[in-house]
Amino acid sequence: MDLNNIFAFVAVATLLVISPGPNGFLIAKTVPLSGHKAGLANVFGFIGAFYVHGTLSVFGISILLVQSAQAFFIFKMLGAAYLIWLGIKALKNAFFTITPIEESSLQVVKKSLSLKTAFFEGFLTNMLNPKVSMFYLAAFPQFLSANSNALNAYTLVSAHVVVNFFWFAAMVFTLSKVKSATSNPKFKMWLNSITGVVFIGFGAKLALSKGSE
Repeated sequence: MDLNNIFAFVAVATLLVISPGPNGFLIAKTVPLSGHKAGLANVFGFIGAFYVHGTLSVFGISILLVQSAQAFFIFKMLGAAYLIWLGIKALKNAFFTITPIEESSLQVVKKSLSLKTAFFEGFLTNMLNPKVSMFYLAAFPQFLSANSNALNAYTLVSAHVVVNFFWFAAMVFTLSKVKSATSNPKFKMWLNSITGVVFIGFGAKLALSKGSE
């Protein structure tokens, strides 16, 4: 595969990764509240979703989202509903938080489940985002030649994954270093309130968007 195509794709993918969106806000919410391991679980959830989107694009299944307005609408509304649900859950945590004593007593019980939940939150945040599907449907044909095979396509997906991993892993460890400064209950309430409003905003914007824009 032409290295120039890979570098060009990486440049486009990097712009997509570093642009503000639900992924970054999910990491910003998860790490201060649940630690760097949960944040990394979010990141691996993103990665899993990228490979699913890439597979759907390779086999042409997600073309249905382009050809069928109804299919795209259903997928878009599922994504919007999930983002709004994340926002409502964050707002609920902001105003109905448990006390520090109760939180410490439940920490060990919730630890193993927290990583699983964080992974699926990351996975679903990416998987139910129709703009990610649109990116793969629009970008892949531009960077793959007529004689490209599935290996070439997965090379691009993997390049996207590498950019995604390093960017968000850096964000995770940066936030984890200031975790002690963000452990104050008032800060957690503020953080949940802000992220809740942001996620609801993302969900509403997605629900009201037209077509694949």
